Amino acid sequence: MTCSIKRVFTLAVALGLALSLKPAIGQEYTGELGIDAEDVSLGQPEYSPYLHQSYPNRVLWGDTHLHTAYSTDAGMIGNFLGPEDAYRFARGETVRASAGQRARLIRPLDFLVVADHSENLGLAALISESNPELLKSPWGRKVHDLVKAGELMVAYGEWGAKMAAREDPLDNDELARSMWNRIVDAAERFNQPGVFTALHGFEWTSSYEANNLHRVVIFRDGADKVRDLIPFSNYDGVDPEDLWRWLQAYEREHAGRVLAIPHNGNLSNGLMFDDRTLDGNKLSRDYAERRSLWEPLYEVTQIKGDGETHPTLSPNDEFADYYRWDRGNFGLYGKKPDMLPREYARQALMRGLQYEAKLGANPFKFGMIGSTDSHTSLATTREENFFGKATPIEPGTGENRYMEKITGVIPSLDGSDPGMRHYQALASGLAAVWSRENTRESLWDAMKRREVYATTGTRMTVRVFGGWQFTERDVARPDFAVHGYANGVPMGADLSVVPDGQAPTLVIRALRDPDGANLDRIQVVKGWLDAQEGLRERIYDVACSDGRTIREGHCERAVGSTVDIETTTYSNDIGDALLGGFWKDPDFDPAERAFYYIRVLEIPTPSWLAYDKAFFGEVAELPADAVMVQQERAYTSPIWYTP
Repeated sequence: MTCSIKRVFTLAVALGLALSLKPAIGQEYTGELGIDAEDVSLGQPEYSPYLHQSYPNRVLWGDTHLHTAYSTDAGMIGNFLGPEDAYRFARGETVRASAGQRARLIRPLDFLVVADHSENLGLAALISESNPELLKSPWGRKVHDLVKAGELMVAYGEWGAKMAAREDPLDNDELARSMWNRIVDAAERFNQPGVFTALHGFEWTSSYEANNLHRVVIFRDGADKVRDLIPFSNYDGVDPEDLWRWLQAYEREHAGRVLAIPHNGNLSNGLMFDDRTLDGNKLSRDYAERRSLWEPLYEVTQIKGDGETHPTLSPNDEFADYYRWDRGNFGLYGKKPDMLPREYARQALMRGLQYEAKLGANPFKFGMIGSTDSHTSLATTREENFFGKATPIEPGTGENRYMEKITGVIPSLDGSDPGMRHYQALASGLAAVWSRENTRESLWDAMKRREVYATTGTRMTVRVFGGWQFTERDVARPDFAVHGYANGVPMGADLSVVPDGQAPTLVIRALRDPDGANLDRIQVVKGWLDAQEGLRERIYDVACSDGRTIREGHCERAVGSTVDIETTTYSNDIGDALLGGFWKDPDFDPAERAFYYIRVLEIPTPSWLAYDKAFFGEVAELPADAVMVQQERAYTSPIWYTP
């Protein structure tokens, strides 16, 4: 009888939590955490305590930015793997890469977005099959004949010139639609709700004056809504506002849902987070609201460098100097110092606070993810399994793999050398999504509400909740997530209406990649708008491995390194597998806007260059700045505080 009474009491408490699982007063969470009221039988005990749980309870791993042979800048330079191959590889199958090496992931991904460039989508495939519709075009026949004669790079140059001039060499809607539908059909074949999700998407490739303003477009919808679209392209417009109008029209005409994710901005020469629109106007409230609506996320890390911050912008951040791509744009112009604050995530988040105070809306309010931007059809992010940016620089391609220029191929107009070579590439990154189900709808909804985080390729699990009354004991609670949602907000959400005398409290957990390295530390990165001093930032170490104490907000010493470059080995004798942290803002002023995000660092491990050297030997004399040892990391979406 006692057990029965206890079970009824437990169920009542559980149901009470489920029915009232919403943030405390003064906190906002837009996720759908409720349950179907008609499915609840009040007063009737049920054995399973999990029947009505609906909060996101697991991390799903994926790549939202992968190119296949259907991207002209992949298929025209040797990538023979189409969308089907990309999905098979992401689901864990062994695939032979275009350059000949066999490849497989250590563990399958949970989801994938094949984000092929919309400009002349599928051109290489059309050439390969000698498509009759393509051959009706004089330009199409010209590049077809060049490729068939073995002049791939000449043909690619012909296309590149048209792309740069924004002159569609085919201008054939039916051809574009048919190639898009092939990609849609591939996603439908490989999409398996609950097991593997293939989201529909493409990349809009705005390269205004050689500045990278690219966005990946991701749909929540299935083939019934996205089939027969003509993806928006660089030929249709280079201004992000043009893209937003296209997205709005899609939602209106198809009753669908769609969002866009900008690239990391380090090749934008200050345009990614500029203080003016592309047509020269000052930012307005309308602009800020539309940007935050259509672009809730930012791709903070990928192959072409890391975009969290820069050592010039964050001189007190000992970990800021991480795979910088800061020499210029795609090649025409070098970098100027005043461009940097308008290219990096941390500074954009801070400037967003300033705009919010001025305009009443924040144009730079985004969550953070990582993805690859690989053009090999292979979503590889582990250092010992890195297949590179593109087919000509896959493993085994010799010195070209390291010294091939990724940017700066075209001579600059200002006499600078903005070239970045492949040895400077980062084996990054992954999108981590807190979700309940592995479905298009659940994943997209999590992206929209920004309950996501970025890693540089590792699969560490990171979770944070912010509130006003968390305590240190909450970090070790077995019901960490339930308590977090009931009493606070997750990453990507907002805190407001501060209770008298309170300051924001964060509870954080981080668990190492099960196939990777131990953790070094957990950090809180705070940015705020100081009424006297303007925009400010500070980094607080809140958990240090190996029993290190925290002195004045920092781990008392570095974690050390066990890396042996010659054997490309390291040991988990240092660091911790699990770290948890409680932090209360010691500098909080309720009148000042602020944001908080979590950065977690692993212990040092070998880079992909070190693994290449061990496997292939001395294939190239690498420059002095070649990275042989690095620390993988994760960045969560922020939690914002608004007075």
